[in-house]
Amino acid sequence: MEASSPFTFAIIGLVVGFVIGLACYRLFSKGQRDHATLKQALLEREHQIAELKKGMGSHLSGVQQHLINIRHEADQLEQQMENEAAEWKLEAAITTPSNGSTPSNEGEGDVNTPRDYADGKSGTLSEDFGLKDSSKEQDTPTPQPPRY
Repeated sequence: MEASSPFTFAIIGLVVGFVIGLACYRLFSKGQRDHATLKQALLEREHQIAELKKGMGSHLSGVQQHLINIRHEADQLEQQMENEAAEWKLEAAITTPSNGSTPSNEGEGDVNTPRDYADGKSGTLSEDFGLKDSSKEQDTPTPQPPRY
């Protein structure tokens, strides 16, 4: 075969055409552009998420440090209260959650029953609530609600 044969030109033309067509498809294809923009957007979002995670981690560590400081100050105040109470000999008045004692209420057993319960004194949950007409209600006229 000669170098200038028509078949050689045809094969070279087909290969060059195929390469040019493939390049044009990659450059001008809408799907390919969309794929590239989606990939870029995904990379940007992953970067933003990484920054947010880093910021949240530092924020949470700061909150944890503040909580530790508050607990330490509360312990110091409690110790100071105990020392001052011991100085003034007020052990009976000290009630802190750490030592397990609770404030004592004198007369806890003398709690009156609320009127809502059926204690036999015409409370709203009494068995005869609303069934008996009292003589006071019959003597006095019932006030009319205001009309607008």
